[in-house]
Amino acid sequence: MPFGVRTMAEQRTSLVEEIKTGEHSISALCREYEISRPTAYKWLKRRESGESMESRSRAPLNIPNKTIPSVEEAILRAREEHPCWGGRKLKAYLERKGETGIPSAKTVTAILHRSGLVSEAASLAATPCKRFERKKPNDLWQADFKGHFAMEDGNRCHPLTVMDDMSRFSLCISAKDNERLPGVSESFLSLFREHGLPSSILCDNGNPWGTTSATGYTRFEVLLMDYGVLPIHGRPLHPQTQGKEERFHRTLKSELLKRVSIRNLSHAQSEFDVFRKMYNEERPHGSLDYAVPADRYRNSDRAMPERISQWEYPKYCHVRRIRGNGYINFRKWEAFISEAFFGLDVALVDAQEDGFMDIVYRNFRIATIDLRNRTFTSRKIAKLKEKL
Repeated sequence: MPFGVRTMAEQRTSLVEEIKTGEHSISALCREYEISRPTAYKWLKRRESGESMESRSRAPLNIPNKTIPSVEEAILRAREEHPCWGGRKLKAYLERKGETGIPSAKTVTAILHRSGLVSEAASLAATPCKRFERKKPNDLWQADFKGHFAMEDGNRCHPLTVMDDMSRFSLCISAKDNERLPGVSESFLSLFREHGLPSSILCDNGNPWGTTSATGYTRFEVLLMDYGVLPIHGRPLHPQTQGKEERFHRTLKSELLKRVSIRNLSHAQSEFDVFRKMYNEERPHGSLDYAVPADRYRNSDRAMPERISQWEYPKYCHVRRIRGNGYINFRKWEAFISEAFFGLDVALVDAQEDGFMDIVYRNFRIATIDLRNRTFTSRKIAKLKEKL
């Protein structure tokens, strides 16, 4: 302590000693020490009773609403099991398990802070965002591959994930050794059998999902249309279009892949199955008011048919079969559609605007052409409101 600087306790002791000498009045000493008379008498009384001259703690002796130790322990155990979860998620999780006396989410967060379990960076990252979602389960599924990663056996795992947009229910986390069509088709056909058919599926523009190249369409898009499912693609270079899938991938990475070393594809699938069950049935979801996805999801009313039926176009349509090179002939014009439709029939019908025709596959408009200029004005897939 620098020379001449006294602690508060030392100043109070000095004040009391000067009062006892009687050399100066209490009023004069109060002016010198810049305190009130009641304060001077308080410290004089403390001294005479033998109490410390240090400041007393202002903390209340009794805290009626203080979280009891057993509840704090339950909160910390849950956090240890799920180290990426915050106060709101932990509160909802413990209450779903039947724990009683769980305090507010704010108090749970304070307990985590007090225990050194929440970093400043994590607090700043927990920023609410505005969400958009479909109104019913199976109105839209989102699908994508999470970035591949190396396994202990030297191979790479490509996780295929599929999520219901409305309920956030994880329909699929499949450990693949590649991102090619056969494995993707196998997974989707299995999902259709188990959960029924969605109205539409949102995926990105790369293979096997879609393409922006001259090939026009992919076999995956044809597969979906065969089952009456509309393929939708996000805007190129805009991954936020599939924001729920992107967010799910971050959760999968932080809550599983960063914590478990994956040995091989079989091990990856077993870990994915456990994680998916926990995610759907135990992990409270902020966008669902901290319900779990399984509370909101139900299977589709549209069951998967046993086989794809032959499609019959009305007689007024111009029906053409797509050749192996992806072309059709129409009014002395050889137009390229896509090799993905090889051996399949499409119909050409008059569009709303004169001089234009729509190209239709089953119950989907897949393109619009300008007959006068022999050009395509659209290659966007849209489901027709009524069957031709």
